[in-house]
Amino acid sequence: MRAFSKAAALFLLACALPGAGLAQAGAPQTSLRPLARPVPEGVPATRAIPVSRNAAVVVPGVTLAVSSSLRPQLRPRDLGTASTSAPQAQPVASNPGFEAWKRGFRGRAMAQGITAATFDRAFRGARFMPDVIKKDRNQSEFTKSIQDYMEGAVSDSRVRNGRRAYGQQSRLFSRIERSYGVPGRYIAAIWGLETAYGSYRGKTPLISSMATLAYEGRRGRFYEAQLIALLKVVQHGDSTPENMQGSWAGASGHTQFMPTSYLSYAVDFTGDGRRDIWAEDPSDSLASSANYLARHGWKAGQPWGLEVVLPQGFDYSLSNGPEKMPSAWARLGVRPARGELRDFGQARLLLLAGAKGPAFLVFDNFDVIKRYNNADTYALAVGILGDRIAGTGDITRPWPAGERMLKRDERIELQQRLQARGYDTGGIDGILGSRSIAAIRAYQRRAGMLPDGHPSVALLTRLRR
Repeated sequence: MRAFSKAAALFLLACALPGAGLAQAGAPQTSLRPLARPVPEGVPATRAIPVSRNAAVVVPGVTLAVSSSLRPQLRPRDLGTASTSAPQAQPVASNPGFEAWKRGFRGRAMAQGITAATFDRAFRGARFMPDVIKKDRNQSEFTKSIQDYMEGAVSDSRVRNGRRAYGQQSRLFSRIERSYGVPGRYIAAIWGLETAYGSYRGKTPLISSMATLAYEGRRGRFYEAQLIALLKVVQHGDSTPENMQGSWAGASGHTQFMPTSYLSYAVDFTGDGRRDIWAEDPSDSLASSANYLARHGWKAGQPWGLEVVLPQGFDYSLSNGPEKMPSAWARLGVRPARGELRDFGQARLLLLAGAKGPAFLVFDNFDVIKRYNNADTYALAVGILGDRIAGTGDITRPWPAGERMLKRDERIELQQRLQARGYDTGGIDGILGSRSIAAIRAYQRRAGMLPDGHPSVALLTRLRR
């Protein structure tokens, strides 16, 4: 499932936020995917990289650009960036270099168990697609405010459409939940973010697009692996080359799996002998996503997280870092925005917009969602959207308006300026991990600011003085 990105805007968005990663997209409200990404419903989104609970803290950012997600296993940054109105990449006449590459790849594929008949069948209509190379080379980094990102990801229309889709497929979601232990509402949320509940799954022929990217060579080994996976799909009879369509970057199906992720996690939930995530029937796709989350450690009975309210004078150095049991957080004055605070397990305090925005306690299942798309914004959107589909109200504290997230070059500049002032960021690489956040907090304290560790445009502007 994950490689690079999907709905470009959604994707980029999610990636820019601290803690962002990679993932997928949807239709008029498709996916925030992986550079995380929401957009108006109907636009696809981006991919992710496995996350460890012990990994350095990364500040979630909202970048409409790239990010990787295991979607289920590395996806290209721009996966799912297409919008419903955007033209699909089109094959062109035969390219001599491409034809020579195909002949060489044929031998490599056969060495990996692909039969000559399968290869020739799959490549019968394969063509070089220059538009795909153009898209791959021109993935600009755009930034969007977290308010815009989250309001697009969890808009009223996406919630309304999600409730309708969930109701129409209630028996299917119940079966999936019983089989994998993952609540159906969160699978429905992934479906909504990735392809707007199946309404936009991409129409680019995968054999041609993957072959074009493998031939181009910049990530040749990666895309040859995706091609081998697609050839195995054809050889097994799960689908046909004609039916295998999706994002130009390789994600496909109702929940946007990359081909290699398909091989590892796709399931035949209908029992017809085929793992067909490309069918109109979403059963295999939705069950495959549940299987993916279950295989990555989903804990039945544990929530992804919940919104909380912080007390006056709260110590913000505790945010985006140490884990505590909810009862320990409660002793610090943290209380739930609604419902009750129970000891479901260790939780950390997540502030994607600093002290000005809403606060959340997030559990292990939050990081499991990030295995689908490694961005805090994406996982948060899945959690909130899933809960709203199930009937819960929206969050109680609004996202701060008008503040965009820092681009990569700005994050690098932020680290450089902090280092120049004597604050150790642990490196200058644009990745705002725990040491960079600690450096931001130290600077904020000395400057008389609230030390929430949030890497804002205002903070960078102040450092430039």
